[in-house]
Amino acid sequence: MKLFKCLAAASAAVILLSSCSVLKGAASDATSTGSNTGSALVALYKILKATGNLDLSDLTNIINIGKVLIGANSLTNATDAFTSDFTSGLMNGSSQLINSANAGKVVNGLKALANIDTSALANAAAAAANGNAFSVNNSNAEVSSTISSLTSILKMLD
Repeated sequence: MKLFKCLAAASAAVILLSSCSVLKGAASDATSTGSNTGSALVALYKILKATGNLDLSDLTNIINIGKVLIGANSLTNATDAFTSDFTSGLMNGSSQLINSANAGKVVNGLKALANIDTSALANAAAAAANGNAFSVNNSNAEVSSTISSLTSILKMLD
């Protein structure tokens, strides 16, 4: 189990350290980023539906939140073409939980999420990715805003 967590943490490191500006280069990058974001949103959606909250002490949740934040950040100053390709990937990556009826709202929610200071969550994810202990203070205003915005996006999927 520890090996799995280390591998998951290493994967998170690669994802979190990827430059969002590099992701804006080609359609396949936009589609891939959207797909990764969509699959992370589905995983978080299932957890939220099952438990009623997102446990910020869980490594998998932190990794999936990191993936969503990367996707959100990739939409900052994105071209229309990038956003369109990202949206296609988002729908495919979510196995159509995100569809033509709710995709625009989800993308706008992600764009709004990119405007929040997510450094506390990013730092926790980076610590986890490096195999270090991580903690997230739920009472931190930025963390609270991020989770609130993320929860709002996930509720759009109902």
